[in-house]
Formats: sequence, structure tokens, C-alpha cells
Amino acid sequence: MADGYMQVKDLNVIFKGRFCCFSKDPLEDAASWNESIEKLLGCKAGQLAFQEFLRSEYSEENILFWLACEDYKKIKNTSEMIITANRIYSEFVQVEAPRQINIDCGTRANITKNISEPNLNSFDTAQKLIFSLMARDCYPRFLKSEIYQSILRKADRS
Repeated sequence: MADGYMQVKDLNVIFKGRFCCFSKDPLEDAASWNESIEKLLGCKAGQLAFQEFLRSEYSEENILFWLACEDYKKIKNTSEMIITANRIYSEFVQVEAPRQINIDCGTRANITKNISEPNLNSFDTAQKLIFSLMARDCYPRFLKSEIYQSILRKADRS
């Protein structure tokens, strides 16, 4: 933090090479991100901007877990589901995980108890808790952040 303001990376660095297949400017929808966290997370550029913001607040694990759960729910193959469930568990859920998320001990214990036989809903409760945390706590700060404000300025100039 310099002079009370977070240093914002060049927006091209945040979005570098991630939107080459888009026909429109990925920041075109940035103004709508303040309508709801669902609008923000429903847009790849919004996800990346929010992730960058959470990284600056040392809470990037929240969006990474939420995105991992979204991908997990799309899995059709049982062996892939088991492998992915165990990866999500070891990366985010288990105590002392490298990116341990902040969930209550009952939810953590329930996931731990059932991880040997995962299903597509294994992480639903934890995902809802993390979503609520992001919506209630992180999202309002994101809207006021220099990261979002600079995206809006750039979108206005486009």
C-alpha cells in the first residue's frame, strides 16, 4: 500500500492472453458487475478481476475454491470425480491445507467423513458458506477497490 492506495497492476497483465477468443471487449460488462456478485462471477473477466482483488487481500483461496467446486459439479466420470474431490479436499478443506478455506468445523468434519465416497454435492455446503462470505464481506470491498475502479475507467475509455 502506498499513500493508502493499493498499487494496481496494469490491467493488461491481469487479463493478458485470457480473452483471445472473445468477440467483444471483456471489460464491456464491467459496469454490470456492481449489480450482484452473481453478475461478477458469471463473467470470466469478472472472475479474474475479483481473484486479483482477493489475492491483494490474501484471501484468494475463496474464489479458487468456489471455482474448483463449479468445475467439480460438471464432472461426469466417477474416477475423475474421486481424484478431483481429493484434490479439492487436500488443497482447500483439510486442516492445514495449503489454501485452507474458513469454514466451520462441522462442515469440515462432514466433508472429511464423506471424502472416501464423494458425490457431486460433496462440497455444496462449504461452497455456499464461501459464497456467502464473499458476497457479504469481499464483494462490497471489491466494488470500492482501485482494481475495480480502474477497470471501470478503462471500460469508459473504450
